[in-house]
Amino acid sequence: MKIWMKRIFTGLGILLLAGVLYAAFVPVPQDVVPAEDKWGAGSSSVEPAWSGLQRDFPASNETDANASTPEKVELGRLLFFDPVLSQKNDMSCATCHNPDLGFTDGKGQAVGDNGTVLPRSAMSLWNVTYNTNFFWDGRAATLEEQTDTPLTNENEMASTPEDIESELQAIPEYAPLFEKAFGSTDSVTYENVQKAIAAFERSLVTNNSPFDKYAAGDVTALTPAQRRGLGLFRSAATRCFECHSAPTFSDDSFSITGVPDLPGQAHDTGRLEIESTSLDGAFKAPTLRNIALTAPYMHNGAFATLEEVVDFYAKGGGRDDGIENVDIHVIGFDLTPQEKEDLVAFLYALTDESNVPEIPATVPSGLPVVEHVENPAREIVSQMNATGTEAGVTAPHEAVTLRVEEGQTIQSVVDQALPGDTIEVPYGIYKEHVVIDISDVKFLGIPNDKGEWPVIEGEGTGADGVIASGNNFEMAYFAVKNFTSNGVLVEGAKSIYLHDMYIENTGVYGVYPVRCTDVLIERIEGTLMNDAAIYAGKSENVVIRDTLTYGNVIGIELENTVNGEVYNNVAHDNTIGIFIDLLPQLPSKVSMYTKVHDNISENNNGENFGKPGTAVSLIPPGTGMLILAADHVEVYNNTIRGNKTGGLAVFNLTIGFSEEEIDVGPNPEHNYAHDNIYENNGYDADKFVKDMLGGGFDIIWDGSGVNNRFDEPNAKTSFPPVLPSSKWPDPLYNVYWRLLNFVVKLAG
Repeated sequence: MKIWMKRIFTGLGILLLAGVLYAAFVPVPQDVVPAEDKWGAGSSSVEPAWSGLQRDFPASNETDANASTPEKVELGRLLFFDPVLSQKNDMSCATCHNPDLGFTDGKGQAVGDNGTVLPRSAMSLWNVTYNTNFFWDGRAATLEEQTDTPLTNENEMASTPEDIESELQAIPEYAPLFEKAFGSTDSVTYENVQKAIAAFERSLVTNNSPFDKYAAGDVTALTPAQRRGLGLFRSAATRCFECHSAPTFSDDSFSITGVPDLPGQAHDTGRLEIESTSLDGAFKAPTLRNIALTAPYMHNGAFATLEEVVDFYAKGGGRDDGIENVDIHVIGFDLTPQEKEDLVAFLYALTDESNVPEIPATVPSGLPVVEHVENPAREIVSQMNATGTEAGVTAPHEAVTLRVEEGQTIQSVVDQALPGDTIEVPYGIYKEHVVIDISDVKFLGIPNDKGEWPVIEGEGTGADGVIASGNNFEMAYFAVKNFTSNGVLVEGAKSIYLHDMYIENTGVYGVYPVRCTDVLIERIEGTLMNDAAIYAGKSENVVIRDTLTYGNVIGIELENTVNGEVYNNVAHDNTIGIFIDLLPQLPSKVSMYTKVHDNISENNNGENFGKPGTAVSLIPPGTGMLILAADHVEVYNNTIRGNKTGGLAVFNLTIGFSEEEIDVGPNPEHNYAHDNIYENNGYDADKFVKDMLGGGFDIIWDGSGVNNRFDEPNAKTSFPPVLPSSKWPDPLYNVYWRLLNFVVKLAG
């Protein structure tokens, strides 16, 4: 062989070896997992507390570089109201953020320099100390950074840092104020202007509304209508709490609701303008605190009243108008006129101006200060809200047992209960729904001589059977039937024990702990739910055991939850038996550390009757277990049989969501399946899977994610035919993963 040929083959050999070494020893790409304090799973409720509605506020966004002091806040207050910061000395921060209007301007679209109408409304500044991003599109990461846009934008106050410094330095009264706030004689700088205004804005805290008083134990603080409205607000019917959860009643993430562009207005792309990977038309969910004072509503003032806002969400937001990627929680709902009034009444109960700052009579520049504005909503608030007093706060007491007597409603007895009490409900059919906000309560049914449990009956019209928010809550020995949204919803609480119940035809979920910590669910029988019979979402430390689910879309679901254990359950004749998932566009950004073992998941071939437009409606029938984008899930000692599409499926989020929608790690990673029994799975795969893979299998893995291992000698069929086992060294796994994904890409 000629020397030049040897050199070519040698070179090719070296390149091949280098490629193999790269494939073997360069780690497979992994999803970025957020820091633990950003996971978002679990409860933030306070203990001990009168009710589970009391929640810890998040940490302030105050920075070490700008620690607040009374002097700095006072300087910021004067600067906030001083028109000297604008180019023409005719606008102040308060022009668009007037305290009398909930720190907004009462306009649908803000008005800037020369009467320029801006595309968006001025957001309220209440509780901005808890925000992690600012503006409707989140373009600013800090309050200090946020100040720069209104001060310098040519269509707003239109000034420059140099002009601001020059004008302030020419006003003698400001020099000592800056010196007191910042400790030096040359501290009249633009940067310190930003710091002082940010410090003032961080002082705008509202946390003593009628709702807060009620949550703290003043049972007189909410009217009956507002208490009913609170139940609706937390219901899966409206799902308001998904994006506006206590205590801030806001969310720093971005989603599409489908608010229409105004006539003649250019389309507003929202967050997409700032982040190319975002969705077109996604906006921040603003706080609902003091919302009654800040009409009109939405990013462009599209709706004049809270009633119009409720109507918009009731019709499913912009879905009917053809808006794409509308948030998964905006699915529409039906309310009676009374329920609509109750929901709006609750929103009024979020009003608290006890900490509203005084508008200064004068400012150092001597320029005119904004005048007080008559806000007619204040009079409505005073009429709408109760006159609860601190005297209504319940003191500790000796626990008692309260029993529902003949002729009483369950709710009337619940309303008498105090923390530590037990509520007993004798057998009977109770056509009502029950709201329990008190902590440390046991809610127990008393069976009749035949062992039949009392029935909470919705007659196909009630939204939720039971809504609870109390910490240390136990519910048992009930049948809950025929509601449209949920059987039992527990929201935002700690130490939850749900057991020994029969749940039938209660709409979306049977039992539904959400944003909870330390949950035990056992001996529940659930059937005929159009989502999941047993569901725990955005929660932490959840055990589900010894349950029976059948005839639902999903038997058991753990969604965006940390530290779950699912064992000794039987799920049969659902669309899907057991579902462990991480979904996008939710406050909790992880799903990890779950054990699924010693369950039976069989014959889950029922038709999917999930509500159209929901994520669950996309699930193909015939799957025993599905891991969707979840991490660190161990599946073992289960019997998985008779599921026509697949026994165990492990998939990436892109199977059901666009890349623009996905704001979490999309890949299932570090999952381990072993020692399960597979029998007769994949014998008649759903068309979607059959078209994609050619048929069904005992195990289906889409090849995504790092370190997924399968020690499954009992599985007769799988896709791909060779699955990586725990015995494979990492270099072999890496090579196989790259080869598999290369083939998948070639196949399209």
